[in-house]
Amino acid sequence: MLRTLLIASMTVMSGVAMAVPAGAEPGPAPMPIPNVFSYMPVNPADYTVNGGKWLGFAGPPGVVCILDILKGEYGCGGALAGAPDGVNVVSAGPAGAPAFATVDGLKYAAAGAVRPLPPNTRLTFRNTACGVDDDGVVACLNSREQVGFVVGPTATYIGSNVPPAPAPVTPPPTG
Repeated sequence: MLRTLLIASMTVMSGVAMAVPAGAEPGPAPMPIPNVFSYMPVNPADYTVNGGKWLGFAGPPGVVCILDILKGEYGCGGALAGAPDGVNVVSAGPAGAPAFATVDGLKYAAAGAVRPLPPNTRLTFRNTACGVDDDGVVACLNSREQVGFVVGPTATYIGSNVPPAPAPVTPPPTG
C-alpha cells in the first residue's frame, strides 16, 4: 500500500514538474525596501496618537502613516502616488506581506493631527520600523519577514528584501 502511494505521489509530482515550461523565466523580483532600521530612532512618546493606540506621523502630502501598538499592524493611507487606481491604503499585519486596499474615507483619520518625522529617522514597534529619508520618502519594513512598502511623492510600492530563489536548472536533453 505504501509503495502504491509513493509511486502515485511521484507520478503526480512529475506531472506537476512537467507542467512548468522549460526555460520559463521567474517574474521580476520585488523592489527592495530601504533599511529603515539604520535611521536614527525618535522618541515614540512624541508621536503617540489615537488615545495612545498608535504611533502616527505625516508622510508625503495627504498621507498619514501609523504603527498600531495594540495589534502590531502598520500602514499609510491617503493620496498614494503611483499606487494602483483607486487605492488609498497600503498596510500589513504583524505577519505577512503588505497589501493595497481601497477604503471609504480616511483609514487613519483617528490619528488626528500628525507631525512629520525628521529626515533619516524612524519609529519602531516590535519587529517593524517606519522611517523617512532625506527626500521625504516613507519606508516601512517588517524585519522578521523582510517585507514592507515605500510611499513617496511620486511612487508607492510593496517590496521584499528576501533574495529571489535561484532559477531552476533544466537538465540537458538526453539522446
